[in-house]
Amino acid sequence: MYEILTEINNFIWGGGLIFLLLSTGLLYTVRLKFIQLRMPLFLWKSIGSRESNKGISQFKTVCMSLGTSMGTGNITGAAAAVTVGGAGAVFWMWVSAFLGMAIVYAENSLSVIFGGEGSPGSFAYIEKGFKSRIIAVIFAVFCIFCSFGMGGMVQVNAFAESLSVYYINKYTAALIIFLIILSVVSGGAKRISTAAQYLMPAASLFYTVLCIAVMIKFRGNILPSFSAIFREAFGIRQAAGGGIGYAVSVGIRRGIFSNEAGLGSSPILHSAAESDSPQTQGMWSMFEVFFDTCICCTLTALAVLCSGQGDIMSICRMMLGKIGEPFLMAEMGVFSFCTVIGWYYCGESAYKYIFGKKKSMIFCIIFSLAAASGAVGGMKEIWTLSDIFNGLMIIPNICALIILCDKVKNKYV
Repeated sequence: MYEILTEINNFIWGGGLIFLLLSTGLLYTVRLKFIQLRMPLFLWKSIGSRESNKGISQFKTVCMSLGTSMGTGNITGAAAAVTVGGAGAVFWMWVSAFLGMAIVYAENSLSVIFGGEGSPGSFAYIEKGFKSRIIAVIFAVFCIFCSFGMGGMVQVNAFAESLSVYYINKYTAALIIFLIILSVVSGGAKRISTAAQYLMPAASLFYTVLCIAVMIKFRGNILPSFSAIFREAFGIRQAAGGGIGYAVSVGIRRGIFSNEAGLGSSPILHSAAESDSPQTQGMWSMFEVFFDTCICCTLTALAVLCSGQGDIMSICRMMLGKIGEPFLMAEMGVFSFCTVIGWYYCGESAYKYIFGKKKSMIFCIIFSLAAASGAVGGMKEIWTLSDIFNGLMIIPNICALIILCDKVKNKYV
């Protein structure tokens, strides 16, 4: 079964899809005059401003959106990218993030321009772009599967792996996880965003401090680590052995898995925000990609490269001793939980778009069961399935962005 999934995954994630993502990001980067560089000044000026009283606050929206992207991919995914694709994969994660920032700006701008109560986020501009509700519904189906896979099963599976050191029964863990997820997602966007608001900042801070402490301890390896990142991204030896192509593939995949640029999930989450400004939603979504990949994933990669340890668990044991394993378990738990509840909102929005229902307890239960099943499933199959769902979700979204390129005007910049 795993071999079949791998073949499907390799077909979907061929050079064509990666080229499509990179070229779309480059298209919007040039069209919007390198808007990524204007983000810091805009956000500095916008802090504390309040544009309307509808929806949930911008801070809660950012926390909820960061929650979907800053999952276990920032810990296990970034470390795996270095292990599998080499240090050069980190460079291509940066490339995917820089170009992805332009993509998410376009996604969220188009979401505000075309979105409405019945067709929020990416569903709206995909329907308008293709002038076909059928294609938007297909995208929504992919979104539901993606919420089950990357947003649910993968996160829970990674958390369950961290629990395995305590010999906790996986079926008992799955039951507890099911009940916790159900108790939060049944409360809708406000309960989800409130949970993310309190959990995400604290977890991010603690994890950042750990990674910085590792780099301080092994500060002599920082410059060699950066050298390895650039050397293995473009090195002659890697080119001769085909390593550059593999580093690009792994880096781009893991970058997308982490920051979700191009998936169309960000505009779904931002559709719940209080501001209806294309510029505001676009800029904050760019910050999320930057913080997720350029900061957190980079910290993980540098911690692995500087310390010489192959995984974050070993790093935690080395730095924190006996409390290393409980610390990592808590971090994995918070990151995975925030991702799960954020992706539930995406999946539920897709469900509502297809069936026109305001809320469905059946979907809450099915999603919670699917996510909790990650605690008992095989890791390789779940990661591969998630890559497949990611690719399928990207295709209609990126095509719609290209079709609607002219709608993202410079007046929003």
